[in-house]
Amino acid sequence: MSNTDGGASPIDGLAEGSGSASHVEHWQVEGSHNQAELSTQARQRRRIAQLEEKIEALESGRAAKERQTNYYVAQGRAIRHVVVLFDNLEDLVAENNRRYDDDEDAETTLDQDRLQIGYVVFTNTMRWFHKKAAGAGLRQGADAARGDDTSKLKVLVSEWVNREFKPDPPVDPDDKHSRGFTNDACGRLLCPSELDWNNLVVKAGIRNRADGYIVTDLSFPAFVYEKYTANLDDLEEGLFKGKILLQAYKAVFTSPSSAKDVEGDGDGVDIIQNNRRAKKSFNALKVKKHVAQIIKMEKVTPRSIAYITCQVRFALSSVTSWQSVDGDFDYVQFWQTIVDFFERPPGREAQRRVDKLLEWWTRKVFGRSCHGDLSQTAKENMSVNALARQRAARDDAAFDSP
Repeated sequence: MSNTDGGASPIDGLAEGSGSASHVEHWQVEGSHNQAELSTQARQRRRIAQLEEKIEALESGRAAKERQTNYYVAQGRAIRHVVVLFDNLEDLVAENNRRYDDDEDAETTLDQDRLQIGYVVFTNTMRWFHKKAAGAGLRQGADAARGDDTSKLKVLVSEWVNREFKPDPPVDPDDKHSRGFTNDACGRLLCPSELDWNNLVVKAGIRNRADGYIVTDLSFPAFVYEKYTANLDDLEEGLFKGKILLQAYKAVFTSPSSAKDVEGDGDGVDIIQNNRRAKKSFNALKVKKHVAQIIKMEKVTPRSIAYITCQVRFALSSVTSWQSVDGDFDYVQFWQTIVDFFERPPGREAQRRVDKLLEWWTRKVFGRSCHGDLSQTAKENMSVNALARQRAARDDAAFDSP
């Protein structure tokens, strides 16, 4: 039968319905596919986030480990500065262990005693050593310290010599070959204190290494003396008070800029207090710490003086690379001689003079701050505490009166 009213035939309706169902199914499949893609993307994002967290944790741990390593390296620089210049850390520990194993009354050599004192100085300087046992980092810092200071003083010493003595030609800050006894200013400072560099015979004898003028570690060079001149009738007078020696000490242990001020007697200077205040600069940037600040050093020590003396002697010489023996001059023996001067005085009077000399050094380098050395009695007699006692006594008297 024909459809005379123009309506859709049932067959057409079936066809149309079939198309609609197919269309719906298509969208359902596509929707499921999109959901699957979104789910996969979400899982990937979560995985990426987890990986980023792990990477951040690893980097944080690595950074913390690097900071710890850098700390030990920085601390290790003190080994050469204030403990031993040539011996190894293992030698100090081995000597201390040997003494624990051996009989207490067993005889010891001078070298063994020197190592043991070095061990005591080391453990007092780095009290955390036994807990942390960071030997590798300390050795790395110790090995780097001497080279860094040598490079620094190579330039600074030339500047100080040129400024004070005005040699012609001036000392070249980059060329070591122009130093030593061939240079008149450097030769004067390196000249054995018992000889007169201004004497032409002496000058020629030293330069030609003639008999009687050979320079060895058995002579103190002139630069260690105040005004670079020794009193042959009293060789202890002015010893270790040379200007260039003090400049070098301050340049290494505090800062190169502090080496400009060595003429005064510590007046108005308090390096220790300045260190405590200079943790951050005005713009919140970290201030680079110097050696004394890193190891919390507040007093000049005998071995630190010995270290600087060897460094200055090398800076004035014409030798281009650090070595323990320079011709007839043995740096190991020289360092030991200086250490023994301070640590092995022959009697009480000599010890008193050594203590006074170290006090002079501490005042020159760190200023006049002696607050930590005040006795309890001295503190009690000062006006602030005396006033507190007087006020308390008056209150007690008023309370007890009728």
